[in-house]
Amino acid sequence: MVITMKQNMGNIKFIQTKPYSILVSGATGFIGSKLIEKLAQDGYTVKGMSRQKIPDKPGIRFVKADVFNPKELQTCLEGVEIAFYLLHSMEGDKKNWKEFASREKIQARNFLKAATNAGVKRIIYLGGLVNESLNLSPHMKSRKEVGEILASGSIPVTQLQASLIIGAEGGSYAMLRYLVERLRVMVCPSWVKSLAQPIALDDVIDYLVGCMEKPETSGKTYDIGGPEKLTYEELMRQYAAYLNKNLFVIEIPFLTTRLSSYWVDLITPVKASLARPLIDSLVHDTIVSDDSITKIIPLRLKSVRESIDIATKETSKQNPIIKSKEEKTNFTLNQKILLVTLIAFAICGTSYYWLDDRTDVYQPGWLLASVFWYVAIVFAFIFVKNKTRLGYLIAGILSWVTLAFWIFDNFHVAFQSSLIADEPNLVMTIRNFVGIVIASVGVIASHNVFHKVRKYQQKGIPV
Repeated sequence: MVITMKQNMGNIKFIQTKPYSILVSGATGFIGSKLIEKLAQDGYTVKGMSRQKIPDKPGIRFVKADVFNPKELQTCLEGVEIAFYLLHSMEGDKKNWKEFASREKIQARNFLKAATNAGVKRIIYLGGLVNESLNLSPHMKSRKEVGEILASGSIPVTQLQASLIIGAEGGSYAMLRYLVERLRVMVCPSWVKSLAQPIALDDVIDYLVGCMEKPETSGKTYDIGGPEKLTYEELMRQYAAYLNKNLFVIEIPFLTTRLSSYWVDLITPVKASLARPLIDSLVHDTIVSDDSITKIIPLRLKSVRESIDIATKETSKQNPIIKSKEEKTNFTLNQKILLVTLIAFAICGTSYYWLDDRTDVYQPGWLLASVFWYVAIVFAFIFVKNKTRLGYLIAGILSWVTLAFWIFDNFHVAFQSSLIADEPNLVMTIRNFVGIVIASVGVIASHNVFHKVRKYQQKGIPV
């Protein structure tokens, strides 16, 4: 037996006697990266599985393997005694987001087959906390089915079912965190009233390691959650209080999960294809019904406030992503240019009422259009300042509309006729040409940041 246990004063001690006999799949993911570091710190030698080629670290040997490639997977699992299954497949665009469930089933079957052939002794799987009596969301149903597939073989499987995990890079938590950071007034669907038991990432890692070290957890399923039960609205309010800001929540019952995912996509770095299954899973309560794991692995579970503090400090330690060699323009520079452009729009717009001698600008239609235009500038500035795709979208549309308007206002220069109103005077004509240049810069800058923000603003990583 490669992995041995020793009896000492009634407690079973876990000892690893063969190097790299522990495998962590999804080693670069939100959970996997923390778990593999913890195991290495505790003195274990660990094999990390990733689809990317990664240089080894002290106590960690990385192996490149795709779970959809049986040959690579088989090679990766050779010599492994205990395997942590931390894979999911919710990547992709909005058109094929529903396919993640079928991909996850294939992954689980491939992994179980390869693990069985390799002689793996135990599998430890982290899934989601589910209520068996409810009609589960596609995400939670898939998590449950993956656990069932892994447990259907001859290898004992320990399943941990977690409520919402609070960590710097966690998808669900990042989604809620970014919404709070960027919106003081939040329009939310009814799922914000669902109950959860948020648990700190560090506590999840301790439970995973504890299950490996406690052989009596083999073949069993446990619920894990934090010490507090609260709604998602209360969780967001706690984070708002942590930031010393006020949060106003307006609940709209008819706001669907699809519309919510698009809103999240435009406000946060979380893609709609990831937000949709995550939001679906937030609809139901995720409360621990069986806390027997706390007797086997006693921990001082961190409070929500402590968990938020740890996650926030981890985020602040991460270095911003800087401009790569392949890029022609810098994100931060385009961000600043766009903000200056919006201010210039507002200043140039006032010139219609102190440089322009046309009476058209005082007509009700013109005045109403001006109000909408300034409101759009204010909204664009607020959302651009918060680095949201919605802000870049509004700014881009505003820049295009403004560019077209000022071009049409100078239509008489080339065609001796006016399209919008009477011909402007010379000063306003010059001002229009200046405005055209500013609007053109706005078009370019908004296009650049809209397409760059996802690369720079990955989950938990500041720009």
